[in-house]
Amino acid sequence: MSGKNDFATADLIDIAPDTPSCEVQFRHFGRHARFCGRIRTVKCSRDNGLVKKLMNTHSDGEVLVVDGGGDLYSALMGDMIAGAGAANGWAGAVIFGPIRDNEAINAMQFGVKALGTNPRKSAKDGAGEVDVPVTFGGVTFTPGHYLYSDSDGILVSEQPLHEE
Repeated sequence: MSGKNDFATADLIDIAPDTPSCEVQFRHFGRHARFCGRIRTVKCSRDNGLVKKLMNTHSDGEVLVVDGGGDLYSALMGDMIAGAGAANGWAGAVIFGPIRDNEAINAMQFGVKALGTNPRKSAKDGAGEVDVPVTFGGVTFTPGHYLYSDSDGILVSEQPLHEE
């Protein structure tokens, strides 16, 4: 079996050892333990309005990276937003902050990595920035670059590391 998600980050980094690897120890949610795609980003604080807006748009298999600053005060994604992302073709999301509705998300054909959970809703004002480079875990996530995520971690590369 081969395809877009037929990869292991450990094998990819063995082939390209200088590939940046995110040092944050994320928790995994959703039924897609392995996902990859071109990066889109949102930088926000306690407000998931931009996350909701992007997840409700068509995607060609991108991965949304959300820099919430590591703040655990309120969730930056819930089941409605994750469900919209899955329905609109997003490959997954990496959230430097918490999610909510994790049991519902765990039943979805979608991949999410987040710091944890918090049932508190975030604001929906749309404050923040879209498609700007964001940095956490020793890695800069640049829009248009490639992200590979599995149970071992997250790799980021300017060029594709894996062919379908």
